[in-house]
Amino acid sequence: MKTSNSQLLKTLPLLTCKGIQMRTFHITWFMFFICFFGWFGLAPLMPTIRDEMGLTKEQVGNIMIASVSSTIIARLIIGRLCDVFGPRKTAVWLLTLGSLPVFLVGLAHTYETFLLFRLAIGVIGASFVITQYHTSMMFAANVKGTANAVAGGWGNLGGGVTNMLMPLIFAGIIGFGYSPERAWRYAMVIPGLLMLFVAVLYWRYTKDTPSGNFDEIEQSKKQRDKIDWKTLRDWRIWALTLAYAMCFGMEITFDNVAALHFVDTFSLSQSSAGFWAGIFGFMNLFARALGGLAADKIGLSYGIKGKGILLGSVLLLEGFGVLLFSHAGSLTFAIVSMLIFALFLKMANGVTYAIAPFVNKKNVGLVSGIVGAGGNVGGMFFGFLFKSNDITYTEAFQYIGFIILAVACLIFITPFKKSKPNLVEEKELVIQA
Repeated sequence: MKTSNSQLLKTLPLLTCKGIQMRTFHITWFMFFICFFGWFGLAPLMPTIRDEMGLTKEQVGNIMIASVSSTIIARLIIGRLCDVFGPRKTAVWLLTLGSLPVFLVGLAHTYETFLLFRLAIGVIGASFVITQYHTSMMFAANVKGTANAVAGGWGNLGGGVTNMLMPLIFAGIIGFGYSPERAWRYAMVIPGLLMLFVAVLYWRYTKDTPSGNFDEIEQSKKQRDKIDWKTLRDWRIWALTLAYAMCFGMEITFDNVAALHFVDTFSLSQSSAGFWAGIFGFMNLFARALGGLAADKIGLSYGIKGKGILLGSVLLLEGFGVLLFSHAGSLTFAIVSMLIFALFLKMANGVTYAIAPFVNKKNVGLVSGIVGAGGNVGGMFFGFLFKSNDITYTEAFQYIGFIILAVACLIFITPFKKSKPNLVEEKELVIQA
């Protein structure tokens, strides 16, 4: 199946929902936004959960790792499912099934059962692949990077809003007379209901492509049933996977650990810690889009090679920012340095997915899934640093900063193919499902 270039939007009119392209765009980023409430709704409540269950630092670290590790396999699978069944059906099934552990996590009363629920909830993070895939199906090459970045950024904004709102929901439930031990359990019902609501929106108001759903239009059965394994020989895919491990991997790690870090290091209350952790997430309102926009502009003159240099540059700046944060001796310095590395981290997210759709035009879902899974591999790896009893949170941030700098240098020497001038190569891209 091919989507005609004439049906792909060449602009990004953010203030409208007219047309299947923009309606799908807004619903898919909103879907990812809501999924963050299910995926990370427990993170800002961990100080309470830790105290209630008597969790050790190592156990909290294992829970953090579980929340992102299951997403690795899920993103690989979801990318392929999008290629075969389409992003619409894939999204509805993920939202519906993913809501079950969100509803039921309140039944956990031991570390072991809570860990298993956290592992199951992590599958929801695969919603990101759907968002990037679906957006790529709707926009032309000249604006695809910007569209992917805005959709991903506004979806990631859910991480910040979750850190801010879940403590307030928790406090509101306590206001009705419930104990903290019961309040966090009831609070997770809200994300579950929101996920089901969005599943209905996705089913009723989106299409797989501007031409229609996969099962309504002619498709190439050969492409649906066969994976082109030669795609995996392309080093650029693995370079982007490493890059995404450093930016999105750091983002979800910080979403998990920020509230605990601010409570333990600066003696903040749970609600105040959630607020400052939320500010980190709010940078997604513009920072990821800024990365995608910059990548599209640079791509006009320098092609994918120029985008690769931009990616290495923002990763380098992110690494320096994380090192600054690791040495923060006061709350003010911590907030300022957090905003610095957050800006470049989220720009790196946007630049990565301004490159990914152009690496292999026939396997967009597969590439998106692999690169997206890389983000969670990074989150899982970083989680081991935070669970260690021999490494403080401050030291963990410092180690991460140096690792990011090393990967940035690797990106600089990655042989991204230089496109022909004026995006000739990218303009030839025809998204195939």
